[in-house]
Amino acid sequence: MSGKTEVRFEEAEEQKIAILTSIGVIIALLSWLTYGCPIIVGLLAITAVYLMTGDRYQWVYIWMKTYKRDTIGLRVLLATMFRIWVWERRGITVVSRWAEVAKMRPDKKAFVMGESCLTFREGDEFSNRIAWYFKRQGFKTGEVIALFMETQPEYVFIWLGLAKIRVTTALVNTNLRGTQLIHCLKIADCKAVVFGDEMAGAIKEIQHEIRDIPLFQFNSPDRPSASILQGTAPLATELAEMSSDALTDVEPAKPRDTLMYIYTSGTTGFPKAAIITNIRYLLIPLGVHNSGRLSARDIIYDPLPLHHTAGGVLGAGQCLILGCTVVLRKKFSASNYWSDAAKYGCTVSQYIGEICRYLLTVPKGPHDRAHNVKVIVGNGLRPQIWQEFVDRFGVERVLEFYGATEGNSNLVNLDSKMGAIGFLSRLVSSIYPLTLVKCDEITGEILRDENGRCITCGPHEPGLLLGKIDPKKAILTFSGYADKTASEKKMVRNVRVENDCYFNTGDILVMDHYGYFYFKDRTGDTFRWRGENVSTAEVEGVISNLIGLKDTVVYGVTIPHVEGKAGMAAIADPDNKLNLTELAKGMTSALPVFARPLFLRILPEPPLTATFKLKKKELIEQGYNPSLNSDPIYFLDQKTESYVPVNDKLYNDIVQGNIKL
Repeated sequence: MSGKTEVRFEEAEEQKIAILTSIGVIIALLSWLTYGCPIIVGLLAITAVYLMTGDRYQWVYIWMKTYKRDTIGLRVLLATMFRIWVWERRGITVVSRWAEVAKMRPDKKAFVMGESCLTFREGDEFSNRIAWYFKRQGFKTGEVIALFMETQPEYVFIWLGLAKIRVTTALVNTNLRGTQLIHCLKIADCKAVVFGDEMAGAIKEIQHEIRDIPLFQFNSPDRPSASILQGTAPLATELAEMSSDALTDVEPAKPRDTLMYIYTSGTTGFPKAAIITNIRYLLIPLGVHNSGRLSARDIIYDPLPLHHTAGGVLGAGQCLILGCTVVLRKKFSASNYWSDAAKYGCTVSQYIGEICRYLLTVPKGPHDRAHNVKVIVGNGLRPQIWQEFVDRFGVERVLEFYGATEGNSNLVNLDSKMGAIGFLSRLVSSIYPLTLVKCDEITGEILRDENGRCITCGPHEPGLLLGKIDPKKAILTFSGYADKTASEKKMVRNVRVENDCYFNTGDILVMDHYGYFYFKDRTGDTFRWRGENVSTAEVEGVISNLIGLKDTVVYGVTIPHVEGKAGMAAIADPDNKLNLTELAKGMTSALPVFARPLFLRILPEPPLTATFKLKKKELIEQGYNPSLNSDPIYFLDQKTESYVPVNDKLYNDIVQGNIKL
């Protein structure tokens, strides 16, 4: 019966199409006789007929709603792709582009922090001294030097100076300590370390482990007399003897040569050194510059760490690549955010989702709107606070974007659509090949059809975002990591056709009918907390070593009204021998702040499946609510840095926001 009904329906559709096509032909003929333009009008008529059949009227409605947005997006995309293409054809690198920019505006302020600043000329001369110094130290093209330093104007010009002699810089996260820090130096095969005087303590802890790596201590200009760590070279002092003239005997780098490494945590364990090529460093700030309709006259407020992509590439790149003045801050301060923006006349400011929430918790004050910031640029602004943020601080445009340090799957919200992380026109999605595919949201495993191909998600279906890798196009390349094995794990093949290759973002997104994307969650073993990706495999390994290799499961749990997921560790302790005090002390020295579990759950036995795999789903669902299980649960007290039992009162205080995290 259903088969007959389906046949009748198809016949009815065919009759409908035939009738409407006839109408289209008649319209074309009448138009020809009347206006004398049969081809154009005929095409329009037939197109109209096509759109009137089936449910294609929805596409007309979607087009009417999104054509302005899509036109702007297409213009931004094509302008960015064309300029990058031109730069690549000309052999432009970050060093050569900087030379052009610095020459155009030598006396303009490049980077400002507090009362100190460096002009474009001063920055160029400082970077030349760095280049001469390390060239005379014998460092060669392709070698890697780690930069371990807190934010200051000289930071950028240190790695730029190294780039002038084609030495790659590894930008090391200043939160890392001990074994993680050693790992980062080894994975990138670092031949030396340049560190700030404020990081001397962290270097001293591992100095005996890296005896074969030369160390150079750079004292900040505001602390010139800081003591020099024994066995290290006083870089700032020795730079004074170097020439500030440009080097002329170094073979120029190529656009696709590696410029730097930026460390990023993924699903495969310890921090990975993501490769940032010259062309990628040019692309990221240029894309944001075009998307935000910025100009060299804009002043950018960048309170983010310079060892991260957001602060060190997207933000600092506005200066190096586009000629903007960039205002830095050593550490983010919610209470000083808007006063800083007003003081320095900033017109654009950067954020991550947590920053926006922190700003809203600051009592209302005179600086809330006494600033010139028209555009805020960043990622992670939660939909729940979006409108409140815009209304309170008088920001005209929110340029929310999505992207990974090493990835090729970038999205931008050009029209300040509340809650969206970007968009992709459903009418012209082939121009920028991103796709959402179905996956297991707990494990992150990609689901495939009977032909072995990935299953594309429809509107409002959660899916894993993949970006097609095309080495021929700079905007679609994936340079990977220093560890080639880690690079291969991020690639997905046979997605749509045989032997195609896509980058796996590890993020689950949702797309609506209009092509807007919304962030849903991280897949697998990675979650995001305090603006950092936390690898559960890494944390599990650290904790297990601290407690005698006991079974440990780490996962993220949601706290109401708080961005991201807090870490929680479930530890099997059948013998009741776990020392929470020693564990807390061990984690303080072995893990960065953002990776330390906020909650502990003590289990009577290992949570194993029948195949001896650690179970997580049930643990995640139960979270830290003491009423859902009888196991002891503990909370990391921020003041005492010790774990305290979670009772009903403490649980309620946490979920109601009464406990400051």
